[in-house]
Amino acid sequence: MLHNDLNIAQSKQPGFLMNVPFSLSTEFPNNAWMLDLEPDELVIDKEKTLSQFMSLYSFMSRYAVVYLLPSVPGLQDQTYVANLGIVLPHTPEKTVVISNFYSEPRRNESEIGRDFFKLMKFSIQDAPEYFEGEADLKHIRDNVYVGAYGLRTSKNALDWFSRTFDMKVIPLLMQDEYLYHLDCCVLPLSPEHLAVCTEIVDKETLHELEKYTCIHDVSVDDAYSGLTNSIVLGKHLLCASHIQDLSPSHEDYEYEKNKIESVSSLCSSLGMEPVFFNLSEFCKSGALLSCLVMHLNRNNYIMGESLNEAGNVKVFQFESQQELVAL
Repeated sequence: MLHNDLNIAQSKQPGFLMNVPFSLSTEFPNNAWMLDLEPDELVIDKEKTLSQFMSLYSFMSRYAVVYLLPSVPGLQDQTYVANLGIVLPHTPEKTVVISNFYSEPRRNESEIGRDFFKLMKFSIQDAPEYFEGEADLKHIRDNVYVGAYGLRTSKNALDWFSRTFDMKVIPLLMQDEYLYHLDCCVLPLSPEHLAVCTEIVDKETLHELEKYTCIHDVSVDDAYSGLTNSIVLGKHLLCASHIQDLSPSHEDYEYEKNKIESVSSLCSSLGMEPVFFNLSEFCKSGALLSCLVMHLNRNNYIMGESLNEAGNVKVFQFESQQELVAL
């Protein structure tokens, strides 16, 4: 009997991996955002967490194949699958590289991911020390990537990617402990467009990036507020915001409002539509939307008009500037 099995990485449908946050915990703070919080501010509301996750998952699964990685007790950050590894779209066999975590509480996640991708019939490679997944390595186009080093991922790991997979990796030095992964300052919008917090990137790196893509500047304040921690899904740009939970007098309110205005402006310039999700419980881990998602292919950029046919979805979404101002 002939078998013609189709791997999601080879499908024309957009594919993602997520993990229901059953094992989510803040017991071991492992980033600057968490260390700034008081113990009572780290307490997670489990039901609220699940509700917020389901809002995002339900939206994404309308338009994409979304696999759910089984939850394992004791893995406090397993739901942040953007750090699990990266599927390299330029490789003919659709290789997945499994992370070698710098963060000690996360190291047991790699084995779970390896077993999953083995079942999915991916070609699997293990990264050298240290590499923390697609959150630190972004595909631009063809065999061109931009990769972070200096905090969670090593320059040695980026060099290994270049040698092993015939890829050009533009290295970007990370020095701000609050912007500790690349997705905190870089967001691929399409193969032709890249959002970058240019203020924290040296001129040489920016010039190199400009050879391959059009750069859209993101302010430092917007980067801190999570603008680049977003996901593109067809003509939608998915971003986190908890502005609905904030009073106008709250210290974060203006930052959130400015971020929403920046996202809306960026989307308008590219013919995209912003969709905002309240992920406040995940902020307690120092995480935002892109942390919850791993790309299994890069077809999320090429879905065309089909998104508009799915009807209305009840998510936290601003329909107009008037509604934003009303907040």
